[in-house]
Amino acid sequence: MAIDSIRYKTYNNVIDTIKCVGEKHFQIQAVTTGDIFDIDLNKNTLFPLLHINTINVNASKGQLQHNFQLVVADIVEPDESENEQEVLSDTLSIMLDIIATFRSGSTLYLSSADAGEEARYFTADDFTLEPFTERFDNTLAGWTLNLPIVIEWTYDTCEIPTATDICLK
Repeated sequence: MAIDSIRYKTYNNVIDTIKCVGEKHFQIQAVTTGDIFDIDLNKNTLFPLLHINTINVNASKGQLQHNFQLVVADIVEPDESENEQEVLSDTLSIMLDIIATFRSGSTLYLSSADAGEEARYFTADDFTLEPFTERFDNTLAGWTLNLPIVIEWTYDTCEIPTATDICLK
């Protein structure tokens, strides 16, 4: 594997990494992507659920910042008043595990410096997690998080799939 393929990540790499983190987490039962309102919650019976929604990507000097909204949700059982607190506690723990994974990064890469492998996903220092209750038709509760993931990126015109003719007219 070339060093550049390890170093410079694509949108697909970033999404697949977040999905993998969710799929490997023992408490998360389903991982979805896209608009949160496109999920057919009546057909999805596996909870807790991690949902990944892309907000935008900011391109700046030497980096791309992918901004995602993550939602971790679980079903609140009807007529169990203490269940909502338990769901909020469990889903917050899951969300904190996701943050820790991207903050420490050791589980996201191998530590072989000889192969040029090092942390390639970076995040912010501070996060705000927002709880929600009684959302959607399934009476879900959980937490949302805006997660910025920064990756290296160069404005390398040598890699653009285009003819080499100059486009001056």
